[in-house]
Amino acid sequence: SMACSIETKSYLFELCRLFLNGLNVCMSGSAMSCEECLIIHPSCAWCAQEKFGSARTLMSRCDLRQNLQKRGCEAHHMESPSSSTTVVKSEPLSSKGSGPTQYDVIQIMPQKISLSLRPGDQTSFKVQVRQVEDYPVDLYYLMDLSLSMKDDLDTIRNLGTKLADEMRKLTSNFRLGFGSFVDKNMSPFSYTARKYQDNPCNGYKLFPSCVPSFGFRHLLSLTDKVDRFNEEVQKQMVSRNRDAPEGGFDAILQAAVCKERIGWRKEAFHLLVFATDDVPHLALDGKLGGLVQPHDGECHMNEKNEYSGSTNMDYPSLALLGEKLAANNIYLIFAVTKRLYVIYKSIRSKVELIVWDQPEDLSLSFTATCQDGQPLPGLRKCADLKIGDTVSFNVSIDARGCPAPGTQQGFTIKPVGFKDHLEVSVDYRCACGCTDQTQANSTHCSSIGQYTCGICRCDPGYLGARCECQEGEAGSMYLSACRQAEGMQICGGRGECSCNQCLCYESEFGKIYGTFCECDDFSCARHKGILCSGHGECHCGECKCHAGYIGDNCNCSTDTSSCVSDDGQICSGRGSCACGRCQCTEPGAFGDTCEKCPTCPDACGTKRECIECRLFSSGRLSDNQTCQRLCKDEIITVETLKTDDPNAVLCLYKTENECVMKFTYSEHANGMSVLTALKEPECGAAPDAMTVLLAVVGSILLVGIVLLAIWKLVITVHDRREFARFQSARSRARYEMASNPLYKQPISNDYVETDFSMYSKSYNGAAH
Repeated sequence: SMACSIETKSYLFELCRLFLNGLNVCMSGSAMSCEECLIIHPSCAWCAQEKFGSARTLMSRCDLRQNLQKRGCEAHHMESPSSSTTVVKSEPLSSKGSGPTQYDVIQIMPQKISLSLRPGDQTSFKVQVRQVEDYPVDLYYLMDLSLSMKDDLDTIRNLGTKLADEMRKLTSNFRLGFGSFVDKNMSPFSYTARKYQDNPCNGYKLFPSCVPSFGFRHLLSLTDKVDRFNEEVQKQMVSRNRDAPEGGFDAILQAAVCKERIGWRKEAFHLLVFATDDVPHLALDGKLGGLVQPHDGECHMNEKNEYSGSTNMDYPSLALLGEKLAANNIYLIFAVTKRLYVIYKSIRSKVELIVWDQPEDLSLSFTATCQDGQPLPGLRKCADLKIGDTVSFNVSIDARGCPAPGTQQGFTIKPVGFKDHLEVSVDYRCACGCTDQTQANSTHCSSIGQYTCGICRCDPGYLGARCECQEGEAGSMYLSACRQAEGMQICGGRGECSCNQCLCYESEFGKIYGTFCECDDFSCARHKGILCSGHGECHCGECKCHAGYIGDNCNCSTDTSSCVSDDGQICSGRGSCACGRCQCTEPGAFGDTCEKCPTCPDACGTKRECIECRLFSSGRLSDNQTCQRLCKDEIITVETLKTDDPNAVLCLYKTENECVMKFTYSEHANGMSVLTALKEPECGAAPDAMTVLLAVVGSILLVGIVLLAIWKLVITVHDRREFARFQSARSRARYEMASNPLYKQPISNDYVETDFSMYSKSYNGAAH
């Protein structure tokens, strides 16, 4: 095993993944030379050391640098070049366009770069572009003077003044030029009969007089004298051609390539305003008039400043026009007739890079960083810029292969419409330095072979690491080195042993390779008959999957984007993503992203948020404007909610005002989730204040009466017990007087009885 450090380059991530899966991409390539090793992968290195590896094993000299070092290869014997970038010229960006230094204005930085590329080893560089303020501008106005434009000619009589006024708001260095066109003065494009030669409008009642047709006429070279523009426009008269399309493309091409006649300044920004009211003729239309010669893209202006090739060559193609406009840094503006002028600012609000002469074996990718500072991968343009803004682009480049030795190539990067450009020269690091020290008939190779980069390239008829064997020798001393283990077949039965080396058989199915012919590139798992599912490479009987795929046959994608639900979770948090599809683990969950689950514990809570935001514009989802994205279920509102549906789950929750909201959640057979909810939450009626008051007062009185009754009962019981005790005491007193043995009947005489009666009364009174 080996550790993989985190690097920024994408190929290292891929390399780490391959190594963790047990594949050494360098050794699997069976490189037989240093140059073959370098092209396998940018991480591969070649050991050119003379004594390398054990005597009985043919070790691969092509391996990872750290592996070669572990196996005893010294650093100065390793060949492993890398890509590099060298800035050759980088002058700072300018801030102003006009003034004494206007010819040296710089709008792109750097200006020259040299790249040294190893195939597959990506490198990058940064480009900055600034739209310089007050930049000189040349504007050439090219106008259609066919008969249909007669009503527009009066409109542009003072166009020069208006254009100049608008342009001076943006630049102090502005020049204006003028040219016109109609069409080829030949049949069937124009009227060529004798009576029309001097006046093509002859007999045309609506406009009986006009000038003869012409292809293109240059009228005013670029000048800062606006009055000259107006004077030339005042002189113009319309002509008449026969068909609806015009010959404007002939005129555009001449205005672009006749640089000296038009007066384009090299240091200026070039605008070509093309005003017409109809479609132009294209290439091959000229065959209607017998013109079979394609346009050569050159300037053909005679001494009268007229296009002399109008009746000799076909109309130019769109591709030719685009090429010439780009080569001369000209912005072409198609102006509609209702527009009086073109705003220069709208053109200068965009920066876009283009690449010229890009070699086929080079791959370029761009990342734009515009005014907001955010990198935009894959984009090579920035829009909505102000003049003076600076934007940057990161350009990544890698070579897909090696051209012929000594080949130097290059390409150019330039902003569209700018004269500035970045020159990029490229050389390829495909050769090994040790190749320069090749020895012919070296003693290292038994004097019958070349010794280069640590290995022998034997003369025909000789084999072996040191060319020590001749073809056909198969003694027992060599056969043992051709067996992977004792008792196994020589070269695995898929090759022959020649001078202690296995020469593997050719196969119609693919390549057989390895020290003992134990490997091939066709004995791997297949999916639907396709080797490694088409998403991997077969290495020694094992599929080594491309980035983004796993599995024995590489048919399982590791991309989880298809498993992300609307709420941003993988499989809605109810399952796992396997091979790009969700496997729901939550009981009752289903759907492509496990988003449907009426019986899940959180189902009511999730759907509640949708009820709140969809019906009442409240809740968590109403704040971040995600309601419509996350809540796509059908919601049906009812006056009375039915809860007897066995396939529906009843959900309820308490609202902020203590009401209860009820809804049901169900799934239809067509896969649509349906929420049936009450139109309004259920809220109980508020109690009457008087009723509450009477109830409270009545309760208090009732409690008081009950307490009084209890108190009265207790007192009554207590009094009765005391009275009973008194009665008992009285009865005992009477009994004692009647049965007292000490009592003697008094003497029965009047005196005595009287006294006794008195005594008796006195006693009774005492008793009471």
